[in-house]
Amino acid sequence: MRTMRRAAIAALVPAVSVTLAACGSATPAASPTAGLPEASGASGTVVVLTHDSFAMPDEVVAEFEAASGLDVQFVAAADGGSLVNQLILTAGAPLGDVVYGVDNTFASRLVDANVVAPYTSTAPAAADGALAAYGDFDALTPIDFSDVCLNVDLTYFADAALPVPATLDDLTRPEYAGMLSVTNPATSSPGLAFLVATVAAKGDDWPAYWEALRDNGLRVTASWSDTYFVDFSAPNYGGDRPVVLSYASSPPSEVVDGTPTTAALLDTCFRQVEYAGVLQGAANPEGAKAVVDWMLSDAFQSALPESMYVYPVSPTATIPADWAQFAPLATAPWSLSPAEISAQREDLIQRWTDVVLG
Repeated sequence: MRTMRRAAIAALVPAVSVTLAACGSATPAASPTAGLPEASGASGTVVVLTHDSFAMPDEVVAEFEAASGLDVQFVAAADGGSLVNQLILTAGAPLGDVVYGVDNTFASRLVDANVVAPYTSTAPAAADGALAAYGDFDALTPIDFSDVCLNVDLTYFADAALPVPATLDDLTRPEYAGMLSVTNPATSSPGLAFLVATVAAKGDDWPAYWEALRDNGLRVTASWSDTYFVDFSAPNYGGDRPVVLSYASSPPSEVVDGTPTTAALLDTCFRQVEYAGVLQGAANPEGAKAVVDWMLSDAFQSALPESMYVYPVSPTATIPADWAQFAPLATAPWSLSPAEISAQREDLIQRWTDVVLG
């Protein structure tokens, strides 16, 4: 495998630039269907399959249901990787109508397995979302993006009088032994995103890098929620790991009395795009299309930052003002192309498993 170069994806940020709003005003009063295409024939119940980190304010869902006449039900699987596995196992006879939350590390698996039906939304934000996407998945619609990065507990390092690690290589040094928790790339989309980041950064030497992390006391969990909510030593959680895998947009939720208690290491990031799609064999395909369109509305898009700590793809959505200070995006995230990820994904996961888990 050739050595991968670092990609500076500067074009993405202007394409999905959003309007800053005061913290706490991320959910707008705009109509949940304003500016969206007409959903001809859409009625009944729509079941949305998603990952276990999905959250959306009840009032945003209720407003869309009232405006559209649809009943939207959300069914959460485990992490993104497990969701993809479930969708492939039920291809053609899905357990729902729409999928939300599959990211650019796993997207090609759904497309290749014919799990999602081609659908191109004509909602205004769809074009902006297409600019945010890596690759052309015509059966999937980009909804949000974020940077998967290592997060650190600032209080821990201040109390320990130890410099905060800044780079991937720092985590292999003995003074940071036993501090890192990440998620398994076989079951977790953030875990796979971070694995891809290390492949992009280290090229053919990435297995040696993971050997060094393993030998330095690396902990591996099955899901993002296990790593973040259970392992993280940040004040809100009380775990024993001061460095965990999460997102560049996580720190705003850990600000206490105006002071950040955590930070993202922006030199460790992979840019993740999450998609929605209509499932092949959906019981309610017209309702599914209407739900995909709704996910591009400003009502849904503006609720994303405070609900799921991701950036909306719509340039007319709002985000909290403190994100500019506490949740900046990486200026040069590590990246591989969708084609490279698709060609190597299974081999990378197997080699990672052999190296890290034995």
